[in-house]
Amino acid sequence: MGTLLRAADNHNQPIIIPGQTETDLCYFNLLRLAEGERAQVTVPGFETLFAVLAGRVDVTVGEQSFRGVGGRPDVWSGQADSVYAGTGAEVIIEGRAPASEVAVAGGRCASSHAPFRILPEEVEMVEVGSAATHSRRRIFHLLGHNGAGRAGNLLVSELHCDPGCWSGYPPHKHDQERPPEETEFQEIYHYRFRPETGFGGQFFYDQGGDPRVVMTRNRDTFLFSHGYHPTVTSPGHEEYVFTILVGRHQRSLLQFWDPTHAHLTSVIPGLQAMRDKFK
Repeated sequence: MGTLLRAADNHNQPIIIPGQTETDLCYFNLLRLAEGERAQVTVPGFETLFAVLAGRVDVTVGEQSFRGVGGRPDVWSGQADSVYAGTGAEVIIEGRAPASEVAVAGGRCASSHAPFRILPEEVEMVEVGSAATHSRRRIFHLLGHNGAGRAGNLLVSELHCDPGCWSGYPPHKHDQERPPEETEFQEIYHYRFRPETGFGGQFFYDQGGDPRVVMTRNRDTFLFSHGYHPTVTSPGHEEYVFTILVGRHQRSLLQFWDPTHAHLTSVIPGLQAMRDKFK
């Protein structure tokens, strides 16, 4: 139902490999590059987005080049600069700073799409929850509405959760295709905390089933194809989550609230705006 991958140096090799996990629609990689160092990424049958988490890089997609992508020192310092690379393209990433880190998000895609850049000022943000309900988080959509008509079913965002607050809350799922109530999406979470000694808790359960909870730490990754999956961060620690969502049938995400806790939708602000942005 859900798999936690502990933080480890992946040596620029894929963390989530298509066909080797329950999330068969998803791809995820982290690239760490020194200045002048290159990495080549090709994922046949998958559309990909390259988000610069820190540093600066050049991105070449086939014959098209995007120069000086990035610039922020870390994920806590402004919005990401990203390149959507289309489907199955050969992508060359070259470091243009002493140290750069790039997250590669991918989703299975049968159609062909042209590459484009998503500048930090083009990133859309929605604020959800409140301090009073211990649910305040801000979701920055790297690939959301801007991908309509230009991308497949891949959605990518960066989430910032306040210390001691919940996200993915009220508990929701998206593992069945039954619009207008719910659409089927697989999801990947990659966590960062500030300070890095921080931790959180990842819950996951099916309706009527026994819930499981795992402690999440800096640079852990969690993947799931079904079930409810609320997340909480500990007091005193900010949480960042790099989020990859891939729809099996469409790019419009509809979350289904756990009926036991659906009454909370009337007291937690911003939930409808959140839903609207994931389309």
